[in-house]
Amino acid sequence: MASLPADWMYRKRVGAPKAGEPSRPVVFFVHGSSVTSRVFDLKVPGRGEYSAMDEFARYGFDCWTMDHENYGKSGRTSGNSDIASGVEDLKVAAEIVTRETGQKRFHFVGESSGALRAGAYAMAAPERVDRLVFAAFTYKGEGSPTLTKRAEQVDYYRTHNMRKRDREMIRSIATRDKPGTSDPAAVEALADAEMQFGDQIPTGTYLDMTANLPVVHPDKVLAPVLLVRGEYDGIATVADLEEFYNQLPNGDRQFIILPGTAHSVALATNRQLFWHVTRAFLTMPAPIAT
Repeated sequence: MASLPADWMYRKRVGAPKAGEPSRPVVFFVHGSSVTSRVFDLKVPGRGEYSAMDEFARYGFDCWTMDHENYGKSGRTSGNSDIASGVEDLKVAAEIVTRETGQKRFHFVGESSGALRAGAYAMAAPERVDRLVFAAFTYKGEGSPTLTKRAEQVDYYRTHNMRKRDREMIRSIATRDKPGTSDPAAVEALADAEMQFGDQIPTGTYLDMTANLPVVHPDKVLAPVLLVRGEYDGIATVADLEEFYNQLPNGDRQFIILPGTAHSVALATNRQLFWHVTRAFLTMPAPIAT
C-alpha cells in the first residue's frame, strides 16, 4: 500500500513481490464521478465475486487503483476534482507504480468519467500507456438522456465544488437506465462502502461532462483502445461512441456492447462479460503483420 500527500492508492496481486521475479503486467483501475475506488474491489457476501481487482489479480495482473482528489481516503482540497486534476493525480500515481513494480507502461481500465480521466491521461503521457479500456465512456455526449438531465444543474456545478451524493443517488446509478441489470444487494454493498466518506462528492467531472465535452480527442489517443458500452447505458449513444471509435488512429481497437447491462459494468449482474472482454483485450498477442 502506498499513500501520497493528496491521493490514496493501493494494489492487489497474488503473492508478495519477490526479488528477481519478472514484473507482472500492471492494470490501473480509474473510478468515476460518484464512487471511489471501492467500486473495483467490492465485497458482496453470498453473491459471488464482485472485486475486479481480485479477479484480475488471479489472471496474473498487478492491480492498482486510487481515490482521486477529494474522494474516499484521499486528501481534501479546495478543488472540484475535474478531469484535468485527475490527469495530474494519475501522473503522480504512475511514478509510484513505476517505483514499486519497475514497469514504465501500464494498462488503464476506466469506468464513466474514470474512462475520461484515463483517456485524458493517455493524451498527456502516451509513453506511459500500454492498452486502454474505456467502459461507460462518452465522447461529445450528443443525444445522451443522462447528460441532458444532468445539464439542468450545470449552473450549480459551475458555482459549487461539491454536490450531494447520498444512498439514493448511489442506487440510481444501477437503476436509472434499466432496473434489474444489477443485483440490489451489490448496490447496497457499494452504498455501505461509500457512505463512510459522507454524502458530499466533487462536481468537477459533472461540469466537464455537461459543459466541456469532448475532453478526450480520439486522434490524440495513440494506444490500443477497447470501448465497452452497456446495452442500456444512457451516458452515450452508440452513434456518439462510433464517431469516437472511427477516429482512433491505432488499428488495434475494439468496440463491444455488453447485453443485459446498463451504465455500471462493474456493478452489473453480467459483470463477468466485462471481465471476459477486458481480459481478452489486455492479453491480445502482438500482431505479426502491421
